Amino acid sequence: MSKIAVIGGGIIGVATAYELAKLGEEVILLEKNYFGSGSTFRCATGIRAQFTDEANIRLMKHSVERWEKLEEELESDIVFRQTGYLFLATSEEEVEAFKANIKLQNKFGVPTRLIDMDEAKEIAPILNTEPFLAGAWNPKDGKANPFKTLFAYLFRAKGLGVDAREHTEVVGFEREGNAITTVKFRYNGRIERVRVDAVLNAANAWAPLINEMAGLKRNLVPITAYKHQLVKTEPLEPGQAEPLICPPSWNDAYIIQDGEDGGIICGAGIEHKARSLNDVEPTYDFLRGVLDYAVRIAPPLRYAHIVRQWAGFYAKTPDSNPAMGKLLDNFYIAAGFSGHGFMMAPAVAQAMAELISKGRSKVPLDWEWYDPYRFERGELRTSAFQIG
Repeated sequence: MSKIAVIGGGIIGVATAYELAKLGEEVILLEKNYFGSGSTFRCATGIRAQFTDEANIRLMKHSVERWEKLEEELESDIVFRQTGYLFLATSEEEVEAFKANIKLQNKFGVPTRLIDMDEAKEIAPILNTEPFLAGAWNPKDGKANPFKTLFAYLFRAKGLGVDAREHTEVVGFEREGNAITTVKFRYNGRIERVRVDAVLNAANAWAPLINEMAGLKRNLVPITAYKHQLVKTEPLEPGQAEPLICPPSWNDAYIIQDGEDGGIICGAGIEHKARSLNDVEPTYDFLRGVLDYAVRIAPPLRYAHIVRQWAGFYAKTPDSNPAMGKLLDNFYIAAGFSGHGFMMAPAVAQAMAELISKGRSKVPLDWEWYDPYRFERGELRTSAFQIG
């Protein structure tokens, strides 16, 4: 049994701590705020395999398969529903791009298909079909409750012996050669130390700070926090817009009906570089902008009351793909998820836990694609498709 420190209490850190404990490892999980306080509890709930590159398609196909069994495994209702993702084309050029994406997704077993607007209207009765020519539809994509999912993982992790501490800030490391030997953290107002055999940096937007504490260059894995915002309406009748619906050419705007209360979550690719890692104040400008898109997608939303608006981070790398792998002999990273951490978590957590514990993983994760040293070498990947 090894002693492993996991830094970061979002879905990636919590799920990986659980997976490590399943493998028999002794785990301490450290979160400087409260669990889920970063990007996880601020996400739009979506889960999809409709990416536009092989690495992310294969990873997310595996992740969706894990999501399908997660409620049984965690013995908790996480409100996982396979209500689909529906992408909408506004031009013939976009239709052709959809066809190419669908061909690639089908190659790896993702059942996306091109549909007409009559079928789209059946899937989402609230949809305005007039501006659109076709849709890319995968009924196996879906959504889940991020709060219930994280706490289900956390409860099971604690049951397996994980020492999970929130309001516990990592302040430094002790290192011998190319290995971390000790993690130092502030807990209950005093500095404590714990000897470790391995460390996982799962701090996402805060990951560069943790890397620097480990004696690495802060920009070795460049991650920038961009503020994304969401707006939610009052509950609507169930079944109006269950899938995530997105015309990418409309600034990546989307709507999705909450899986529990029926409110419509409205988002868009309107982003601003965060002024600081505490900059999560929503803005009126976003409210106006996103609702303009939302009522064009679904005109009845014009008459719905807005009940909530919030902001969070997309912790983005330069190519919008996460950094996953080994940075030092026993210091690993899984961060920079660029808005995809929640949907990727079941697969990534399994892969990282197996890599740390066994040195290899059976998860179809292309380690070279996500190599954290690719930025230092100037080897950017194809930008990951960022929606939901």
